[in-house]
Amino acid sequence: MADDPFENMLAQMDRAEEYADVDHGVFERLKSPERTLKVTLPVELESGEVEVFEGYRCQFDSSRGPFKGGVRFHPSVTQREVEALAGWMTWKTALVDLPYGGAKGGVICEPKDLTERDLERLTRRYTEGIRRMIGPEIDVPAPDMNTNPQTMAWMMDTYSMYEGYSVPQVVTGKPLEIGGTPGRVEATGRGVSLVTERLFEYLDRDLSDASIAIQGFGNVGSNAARLLDEAGANVVATSDVTGAAYDPDGLDVAALGAHVDAGGLIEEYVAGEYRGSASGSTWDDPDQITNAELLTLDVDVLIPAAVEGVITADNVDDLRASAVVEAANGPTTVAADKALTERDIQVVPDILANAGGVIVSYLEWVQNAQEFSWPLETVNAELERRIGSAFDKTVEQYDTKELPDLRTAAYTLALERTAKAHEYRGLFP
Repeated sequence: MADDPFENMLAQMDRAEEYADVDHGVFERLKSPERTLKVTLPVELESGEVEVFEGYRCQFDSSRGPFKGGVRFHPSVTQREVEALAGWMTWKTALVDLPYGGAKGGVICEPKDLTERDLERLTRRYTEGIRRMIGPEIDVPAPDMNTNPQTMAWMMDTYSMYEGYSVPQVVTGKPLEIGGTPGRVEATGRGVSLVTERLFEYLDRDLSDASIAIQGFGNVGSNAARLLDEAGANVVATSDVTGAAYDPDGLDVAALGAHVDAGGLIEEYVAGEYRGSASGSTWDDPDQITNAELLTLDVDVLIPAAVEGVITADNVDDLRASAVVEAANGPTTVAADKALTERDIQVVPDILANAGGVIVSYLEWVQNAQEFSWPLETVNAELERRIGSAFDKTVEQYDTKELPDLRTAAYTLALERTAKAHEYRGLFP
């Protein structure tokens, strides 16, 4: 299936195998997760009804260290998606050289239909369901789609109650008051911004006034938009589920961010129902376009920051962006990827572009283990150093081996590092 994220990931691996120095037997081992747990979650809702939810936790590869990966709450969650995301997390942590393996969790639900109390009960029930396979030295969950620091606080508390003492390092992305780190919330968006800046340096182009379209204005998209705007880029379009706002002269990112932070939607913003305020802002008057139209805008950079599989064989010929930076996981299908390569459009792959979140999660985990905290400046500097190093090594691999694209370069590095760990460790028993 072209829209199967797991098949998409396997195809990306297969494309890199011919360039990677990896034994074929080890490569075959890397294609399957170590284990996937499915849990049934009966929850008594605030309404008094009992609803049965379904959840998963996939642990893909532990050769380089404990499993690491987010937990998402979404109606579209499937076992195959969770396994694909766990695989991508494996290659991501290897690429940015963190001592982790990849994992992912998910619960099939529609968070908008649940109260805060419902979400807490669902989170605690899910945590109890997977608690035997998580732990600070085993598997460390983090926030993902529709989960946040509060979700992580409930997970940490549930796990800690069973242990009999507080275990802050069992999850990352927590509130600061219970062991979180400054900079974690905006880390993925900051990484996307840093990688975009690096890409422009590599292409010997000026980011100032470069036009950028961002599909998705959630945590990742909004922070990337704000930081790129501050760096001088011209964010001309962004979107949410209600549609996209487009202004070729550039959106007022601060005003739009204030509107969304106040609970507003893009369609309301475009219609003039402005909920937020930004000091000194001159509220623009953007046009409303569809998410599909946003993908085909004539811009310097397209940043898909929503869900998987949005750039496909059906729409890739209509893309007019000069470069793509994948803030979402798996936004480009294999067929579309090949078409972009043939057109010489640089694509910074997801396993590099959105690695800022897991880098800062690692920094949070290290601080928890040391029972010590660092200031925001230290966290941001370490994030920039690590993601910058990964970008440089990917580009070096791309140039010296004359690889077809940056994704293949990133995968060869990640596969070689993971395979080397397997070779050193061998097979047990």
